[in-house]
Amino acid sequence: MEVDNDMSKYKKLIFVCTGNTCRSPMAEVIFRNLDQESDILVLSRGLVVLFGEPVNPKTEVVLNKHDLEIKNHISEGLKDSDIDDRTLILTMTNAHKIRLLETYPNAKNVYTIKEYAGESGDVVDPYGGTLVDYEECYIELARLVKKTIYKLNEEYEREI
Repeated sequence: MEVDNDMSKYKKLIFVCTGNTCRSPMAEVIFRNLDQESDILVLSRGLVVLFGEPVNPKTEVVLNKHDLEIKNHISEGLKDSDIDDRTLILTMTNAHKIRLLETYPNAKNVYTIKEYAGESGDVVDPYGGTLVDYEECYIELARLVKKTIYKLNEEYEREI
């Protein structure tokens, strides 16, 4: 289904985690792979990015295992300029959501990814864990991103 950018509720989706090297870039790549038709701009950002870093090597291994690529990713911190009224922000944890809302009072459409998908809880950070931990994170994010796409499509259908 093609989503017209001017008619959809959101024109930008930002996945947010702590350092923008594991969960949020993984969610961004999964979303882009699953939704190749809409015009929504999909980004990932971190709340604590002191300097640009490449994606975590274990994230890359897991993505490659699922025939997904993340090319030239360098971590980036969330900025005020990233956010407007048509930006949907999905955080990995409730703590991220709280911190984001405190830091960026202009952010309006902020949810945890599980909250947006109709679930509760946080997406556990695999950082420092095994490849199995990263794989489990991938499986969880793939399920949540699919639910996110379904919900965005439902919202779009209601608007037209």
